[in-house]
Amino acid sequence: MTATSQEPKTATKSKRKKAKGFEPRIVAFCCNWCSYAGADLAGTSRMQMPPNVRIIRVNCTGRIDPSFILDALNQGADGVLISGCHPGDCHYSTGNLKMQARFALLQKMVESAGLEPERIRLQWASAAEGDVFTEGVKTMVETVKRLGPNPAGESD
Repeated sequence: MTATSQEPKTATKSKRKKAKGFEPRIVAFCCNWCSYAGADLAGTSRMQMPPNVRIIRVNCTGRIDPSFILDALNQGADGVLISGCHPGDCHYSTGNLKMQARFALLQKMVESAGLEPERIRLQWASAAEGDVFTEGVKTMVETVKRLGPNPAGESD
């Protein structure tokens, strides 16, 4: 297939998604010790959260390779949320600070790939902050709805 024969197909997918009512697909990488526990607390406390998020538990946000985020976007995620321990509370001392430093680079990489840097979000949420995790998910879903479907993804 040539590049020109793929363009109408992509445009058709976008139109079809918008016609159905676009619901973004969000991948969330959550620190095992804080944010994943916060997400669990949100669920057990029955806090209202959009169902658009798929959580991937990681030991520490410092262990998230930037290629994980880029791969998620390339494989059809409309947005990626990274949620970890508050700075100074990392179980591995400085893992979350490493992610914080990488995040600026990640935003530039996403932008250079032709996507909006707002498609990725970094937040801090402790195990006791189910409400903070929930609000972060809601914010992410609203932001990505405003941006529309990921044009680089292979969704549907």
